[in-house]
Amino acid sequence: MDCVIRLNDIIKSAKNILIVSHINPDGDTLGSMCALYSAVKDNFKKRCDMVVLSKVPRIYEFLPNVTFVKNVNELDRSLVYDLVICVDVAAQNRFEEAMELFNRAHFTINIDHHKTNTKYADLNIIDSNASSAGEFLYKIMRQLEWKISKDTATALYTAVLTDTGSFRFSNTTCETFKVAGELCDIGVDTVGVYKNCYENNSKNMIMFQAYCVSNAKFVDDDKVVYSVIYKKDLEKFSAGEDATEGLAEKLRAIETTKVSFIVKELGNRLCKVSMRSKDVDVAEVCAVFGGGGHTCAAGCVVKSSVQATVKKILMEIRKQDF
Repeated sequence: MDCVIRLNDIIKSAKNILIVSHINPDGDTLGSMCALYSAVKDNFKKRCDMVVLSKVPRIYEFLPNVTFVKNVNELDRSLVYDLVICVDVAAQNRFEEAMELFNRAHFTINIDHHKTNTKYADLNIIDSNASSAGEFLYKIMRQLEWKISKDTATALYTAVLTDTGSFRFSNTTCETFKVAGELCDIGVDTVGVYKNCYENNSKNMIMFQAYCVSNAKFVDDDKVVYSVIYKKDLEKFSAGEDATEGLAEKLRAIETTKVSFIVKELGNRLCKVSMRSKDVDVAEVCAVFGGGGHTCAAGCVVKSSVQATVKKILMEIRKQDF
């Protein structure tokens, strides 16, 4: 791929680099960011800045180099970077708070795997067949014959593991297992990564999620299930912003469920929606509201009250064939 060769040359010539993750960071965007940081340091002897738009979830604090990640508010907004690289970011509205730095950069690169990616950068390197940005980034590194250290491999494995739901989701392919196996050969502690990602939740988070599941609503002959989360609910359980992670998957796991979604109150008349399905294209549903993602996993932000958002989402879901 010519664009991959260009990536190598552009990084080589850049003096200062910023790597950007998407808002409400998950394991894929954080793992890919930390992996790229590690690889650039090892192969080009360069340090990068890494930025998140919200707090790094506690379960990902084990990632190599994550201590170097900065919140966008810690960066000097007047900085001009030679290069800004976005990883696992499907659209510009997923990193709005860093847009000033992105727009001022001399060159921008977008590395992603979402089929709904809007190709917003100067150079867009996208593979919608990849299970995760981490899987795609690994292939890029291999093609460029970069050194892949244990730190880099650990971050990449975390990205692949979490975006495939521990290799359970439909985006998992033979190529995904091949990549995971090669990362294991480099020396990844797979058991340790799994425990950090899936067996390291706080008591408050577990109790909060149990509350959300117990308050789930079933409609359309139990084919659609959803739960709503108000700010007061998070406060009641002293739950962090990452406490909703995996909730939509839990509801999708119910035998009768075709589509599940979580509506989370962000502010006055502003909600975040996370959707999952078994075979319904929820990316199409989320695209109506300016969001996107994958066929069976997508999300969006809706500018309306919680109950109004539920009604809007249900109306769009019912337009799908299921």
